[in-house]
Amino acid sequence: MTQTHPAPSPIGPLDAQLLRGLGDHVQEALREAIISGRFRSGEKLNERLLAAEFGVSTTPVKEALQRLQIDGLVRIEPRRGVYAKFNAEQAEQMMLARAALEGMIAREAARRADDTALAGLGGHVAAMGRATEAGDVEQLIALNTRFHDAIHAASGCGYLVSLLDGQRMYDRATRLGLLGDSAERKRALREHRAIARALADRDADRAEAAMREHIIRSGRQHIETAFGSPSPKGVSR
Repeated sequence: MTQTHPAPSPIGPLDAQLLRGLGDHVQEALREAIISGRFRSGEKLNERLLAAEFGVSTTPVKEALQRLQIDGLVRIEPRRGVYAKFNAEQAEQMMLARAALEGMIAREAARRADDTALAGLGGHVAAMGRATEAGDVEQLIALNTRFHDAIHAASGCGYLVSLLDGQRMYDRATRLGLLGDSAERKRALREHRAIARALADRDADRAEAAMREHIIRSGRQHIETAFGSPSPKGVSR
């Protein structure tokens, strides 16, 4: 009689964090430091000092800096060194671009979202309320991303969403800096609730305005926090 054996259980995918190289982690840390204003535009970055601070060799630091040059966040000058390249004006331009895109996406989501999508958004906002109360910044950052991603999915605006991909490097760094402040966490929660209510009411005009004002208001706050000055051009709403 042939003996049968149960099929082996699937091993499962590896954690995405484990698949990332050391250079990826260094790149993310440096990106956040530059966007948060720790390194001022024009400030020279010392590869050896950075490597010592991260506890790594200079190789992943060099790799990260090469990638950050492609992102436009550093300038590499042969035989002279590497310099940070991010200022209040760049931050403002990124904020304006995101506000315009996210506003239009929210408008379309108000028109197209089904009841399941709206219920999911309500769940995200409820979870944000709990995380705000607990002061859990990392959880708030994750929930913030899920909230916006859910609106993106509900909108059906694949092309507009693709244009936001270049903003993702900016979003986490700004959220990390802003959401460390208790008052900012409460403001952000009120704004997300207002966006969710507008979407639930299927009010496209209100959804677009609430989203745009949220992005601009938080963007201005980031510029003031990171660069010590208001938005350089006095952006209007």
